Amino acid sequence: MNENSNVKPLESTPQTRARMSRQKSRNTQVELALRRALHAAGLRFRVHRRPIVGVRREADIVFGPAKVAVFVDGCFWHGCPEHATWPQRNAEFWRNKIEGNQRRDADTDARLAAAGWLAVRVWEHESPTTAAVRVRDVVMERRPIKPNQSPRSE
Repeated sequence: MNENSNVKPLESTPQTRARMSRQKSRNTQVELALRRALHAAGLRFRVHRRPIVGVRREADIVFGPAKVAVFVDGCFWHGCPEHATWPQRNAEFWRNKIEGNQRRDADTDARLAAAGWLAVRVWEHESPTTAAVRVRDVVMERRPIKPNQSPRSE
């Protein structure tokens, strides 16, 4: 056994740490494009909110009355099945980090479902227009009917 085997590896080199720390977690280009498409479709929403009290998980876009929380997931950070890459340097560290993110995402989805919410996950590689249609359809289906409003037709 190596004497350094119990030392937790760093993300990588100082250059890699610096590059990763500059990655935006809010208001990314993909997220802004999705929000523009949703707004153009006539939808109104809140951004960067915690859908349920007491759970420290923030959704990128929240539709309160419909109880829909939208998360825009990065292909690298969330392990996209199409585009995920597994770094060679410090591979164990990065695998644990990304798989931990996936476990947290699943836990978030389950907590939201238990509270009556629906989590919608949008991958960063998806077309914002296509994703907006998918989100709009879910929101419209889940919107509560107002007292003087006729029921939605199928």
